[in-house]
Amino acid sequence: MSTDSQTVILAAGPLQVRGTSSYTLRLAELLPDCGFSPVIVSPDLASLPEEARPKCPTYQHQLLSSPLFRPLINGLVAQDAASHKPSLVHIQSRHALPFGFALAKRLELPCLVTIHDHDKTLTRTMSAGQAQLKQIIAVSSSVKESLVSEHSLNEDMITVIHSGVTVPDLVDNSEVLGGHRIPVVGTAGRLEESKGFPYFIQAARQVLDAGNDVEFLIAGSGPEERRLRALARQLKLTSHVTFITNLPDFQSAIHAMDIFCLPSLMQGLGTVMLEAMSLGRPVIATGVGGITSIVRDGGTGLVVPAADSNALAERILELLQDPIRARAIGSAARQQVIESFDARQMVESTANEYRSAISCSTVATAATTTS
Repeated sequence: MSTDSQTVILAAGPLQVRGTSSYTLRLAELLPDCGFSPVIVSPDLASLPEEARPKCPTYQHQLLSSPLFRPLINGLVAQDAASHKPSLVHIQSRHALPFGFALAKRLELPCLVTIHDHDKTLTRTMSAGQAQLKQIIAVSSSVKESLVSEHSLNEDMITVIHSGVTVPDLVDNSEVLGGHRIPVVGTAGRLEESKGFPYFIQAARQVLDAGNDVEFLIAGSGPEERRLRALARQLKLTSHVTFITNLPDFQSAIHAMDIFCLPSLMQGLGTVMLEAMSLGRPVIATGVGGITSIVRDGGTGLVVPAADSNALAERILELLQDPIRARAIGSAARQQVIESFDARQMVESTANEYRSAISCSTVATAATTTS
């Protein structure tokens, strides 16, 4: 369906098994249905399993992240990208801002930026691309509010488009806490400090101390893995906490869970949580950032304060003691994802932003040419 004039460059950070990367991969998969041909540029694809890699043209330039070599590499990237005759650059995250702006400037293309999280250093980086920047996509109202209040960005330039997930056609969550096996309480995501995983491990200790036979699962990899494993050993949890790393995605891990926890200290939206909800899993999440726009306490999930392992343990125990309620919450959560967070909705809304940016750029170019 796509034509050369509708090619879009997706300037991404390192592609990994995490929410921001799944955003790029879903765009790459579904944009052709909206009339756009995606081309991905990334400094690193090595952490993305082969089976998860996109089918669209993809260019890896490892020195894109290096300020010293960036001018040279930007020239090489621009040559690769120009061969596809692109009409737009879509910068996928704050990590890709420097080379994404440079690429848009070198190719004289309009660009869009998607911001997934709250970052106090964003103002300086964003100012570098003002000439090409046509629109900012925030993944939640919370992120938009932060961009306006903390970075003084123009509210009219910011559109909220929630990240979406691929919703399975049919889900039977009758096995959640079904009693035929030991319950599994899990979490998943990039293992980094902002995700609050130590509080999940501490809550696991409290749940077991309350006399429950429960298994705990942590899916993902990242810089905090060693520290988290050490904490599990320190709390004598090694026989009850399982770490699963190097996954192509989180689907198989979530399937093994009865309850999903997201203990983040800060969160733009929570894509992995949406995946758990789409599978009918009851979620327990901290009331931070964009999570509050998804999880309605007692309805589509349970909400706990951030950095509070006691509260997290109490809510886990609530669901363990009431499987019928847990399944009802999971079903309500799945319905909410179907209605508001389906990936096709996200991609269609994003494609509309592309059309608007390309149209405005074409008009501006024509006006400059005739003046």
